[in-house]
This record gives sequence, structure tokens and C-alpha cells, in this order.
Amino acid sequence: MDNGKYGERPIILAMKGHPGTGKSTLAQSIAKTLKCPLIDKDHFKDCTKPLQQITKATKLINDLSYDAMWRVASAQLDLGLSVVIDSPLSRRAHLDRIIEIADRCGARVVVVECKPRDEAEWRRRLEQRSELVEYGSSWHKPSTWQEME
Repeated sequence: MDNGKYGERPIILAMKGHPGTGKSTLAQSIAKTLKCPLIDKDHFKDCTKPLQQITKATKLINDLSYDAMWRVASAQLDLGLSVVIDSPLSRRAHLDRIIEIADRCGARVVVVECKPRDEAEWRRRLEQRSELVEYGSSWHKPSTWQEME
């Protein structure tokens, strides 16, 4: 992936998987290695914390986070840059949106699905998040195995 140089089509590398499966770690590594923008849905969702405290419109806030992510991804692709999208990609509508953006921008789509091999390690990662939630980070992510189930 040469980030659109030499006439190659840009790539949308979309991460997929449950929370705590290593998506973000892998996405960061890929984006750094390939020197392309990392577009993380959680960065947008993190900005909505004040709204979450005054409204119960959780679905609307999540949808707005995705919409902002799609717009930023589209802007980068319009510049000819490949992008790494970090989101759970848990709904068919999200994949359809990526395909729609790719078609409009002339980009190729690659989906990387992260699945844990070790359930105990996956649980440990989720439980470790509860410490981060106390400090304001990751407030919207599952932080216990029960929340994940």
C-alpha cells in the first residue's frame, strides 16, 4: 500500500472485531507502518461524553460518531490517501457504508477481523479497562466480561 502514490487506488483497511480483541493495537501498528491516517471511531465517541451526560440518546450519539468517522475517511480518500478505520464493524450497514465510500472514491476495501484465541486473555483485557474508565478514558467501552456478554 503506497498511500495513493504512482496512480494506485487508495485502500480502506477496516478493522473488525469485538472490544478487547486487539483491533486498536493492530490498527495503530498498521497505520504507523504504512504511514497512513488512522481513523478511530472511539476518538469521535470520546468527544461526546458531555452529551452522554445530558441525554439518553445513546444510539444517536453512536450514529453521529460513525458519521463523523465516515466523513473524515472520505476526505482522506478524496486526497488519494489510504486509511485504516478502527471500529467494531459489527453491523452490516457499517460495511455497506465502507463499500459505498470506496466505490465513490475509487478505493479498494480490505477487512481485517480480530478474533481472540484465548478467552482468558480476552477477559483480562476487558477487565483491565475498568481501571481506565475511572480516569475518564474509554467510558463508552465494555469494561467487564458481563458487559461484553
